[in-house]
Amino acid sequence: MDTPSRIIVAGTDTNVGKTIVSSLLVNKLNAHYWKPVQCGDLDTGGDSATVKKLSGIKANRIITEAYRLKMPASPNQAAAAEGITIDKENLKLPNHEGALVVELAGGLMVPLRDDWLQIDQVKAWNLPVVLVARSGLGTLNHTLLSIEALENRNIKVATLILNGEKHKENYNTLRRILESKIVVEELSERIKAKNN
Repeated sequence: MDTPSRIIVAGTDTNVGKTIVSSLLVNKLNAHYWKPVQCGDLDTGGDSATVKKLSGIKANRIITEAYRLKMPASPNQAAAAEGITIDKENLKLPNHEGALVVELAGGLMVPLRDDWLQIDQVKAWNLPVVLVARSGLGTLNHTLLSIEALENRNIKVATLILNGEKHKENYNTLRRILESKIVVEELSERIKAKNN
C-alpha cells in the first residue's frame, strides 16, 4: 500500500482494530499520533498509551488529545455527561510538520455533537482515510455503507483493512467490488510483512 504521510484511521464500528492499524502506520510512516477525542479508558491512558506501547514511539510523538472524556460512549454523550460541548475549533489539525496519523473515536457516523458527526470533521480535515473493518459476518454491509458515505462527501479512501478472524469470501467479495478504486488488505498480512 502506498500510504499518504498524513492520514486518518477510521472504523466501520468501535473496537474494529483502529488502534492496532494506527500503531502500524505510525511505525511505517515515522509519524506522530493524535487521537482527538478519547472516550473512556482514561485510567489506562487510552488509545494513545496503547499506540505508544505497540509502536514503541517516544512520548513526544504522541499529541495530546483535544478531549479526554471519562464515559465510554459516543463523544456527544460522553461530553454531555461532563457538562461540556465539543468545540470544532479544538479539533483543528495540530500545527505539526511531517507525517501524522489521526485515529477517530468509534465509527464514521458517531456524533461529536448532536449537529456534528465524526464524518463531518473528517471532511473538514481533508485528509485521506484508512478504513478498518471487521472481517466476519456483517462486514459487507457496514463496509460498503461506510465507503459510500465517504465517497458521497468526496473523502478519499486510501485503503480498506479487514481485521479479525479471516473470512476469505468477504475479503474476496470486497476486493472484487472495490478493486478499481480502493486497495483491500487483511491486517494479518500486514503484521506478517512487518515482522519479516
